[in-house]
This record gives sequence, structure tokens and C-alpha cells, in this order.
Amino acid sequence: MRMSIELSAEFEQRLDALVMHSGMTKAALLHEFVEQGLTDLETEYRAVAVLERVRTGQEPIYSAAAVRKALELNH
Repeated sequence: MRMSIELSAEFEQRLDALVMHSGMTKAALLHEFVEQGLTDLETEYRAVAVLERVRTGQEPIYSAAAVRKALELNH
């Protein structure tokens, strides 16, 4: 899928500098940026969802002592 976005002058300058330092093309850098950003956002939204389930009592929580005991880590 092709998309078109408008970049601020500052962002474009930063991207140009990164192109010079990395040797990668703008397209490759933007592709990497979007992939990593999407992964980060997915992780963040999953974490927020788990936190909400914890807050509402829908997600079990365990103490460190309980985890150590369940994993037989107590010495």
C-alpha cells in the first residue's frame, strides 16, 4: 500500500541527517520507523488493556512470593 504524508521541515531535516549518517534511503528509514512505531503502539495498547483488567479485577495478580513459590525458587 502506498501512502502520502506531509512532514514538517524539522522532521525532514532530521530524516535527511539520518540518511547521511546511516547510508539508508529515506524510504527504508521511514519503513523501519513505521514498523517499529506500530510494534511499539501495539505493545503499549496491550499493556494498557492489561492494566485496565487489573484495575477492574478481571486480571489475576500475584505477589513476588507467590511466584517464587510456584516456580520453586524459594531457598
